[in-house]
Amino acid sequence: MKKSVLTRYRVLAYVTGVLLVLLCLCMIGKYVLDLDGAADATRAVSIAHGWLYVVYLVFAFDLGSKAKWPVAKQLWVLLAGTIPTAAFFVERRISRELEAAGDGVDASTAAAKA
Repeated sequence: MKKSVLTRYRVLAYVTGVLLVLLCLCMIGKYVLDLDGAADATRAVSIAHGWLYVVYLVFAFDLGSKAKWPVAKQLWVLLAGTIPTAAFFVERRISRELEAAGDGVDASTAAAKA
């Protein structure tokens, strides 16, 4: 598997995770603190998170299919973008697993290291 597959998953995992935490903060500002402008911020962040979550799903599914993960593991990774902060922990675990197994390194990188 190419390293770029893991890299693009990692980038989208962080972006999705940050946007989800930001969305939670915006919703607290809107519904709990009743801040001015929080409704507009919530709308903008929720739209951005929604669209980027779809891209995250595509990249995570691509990574899982190339790594030949079981369905349960694939579902956990796909759902990590919907639970605040879960994407950070799942991404770190998946990255460590794949790098330890050598799946995150393509042939040209492995040959350069040898």
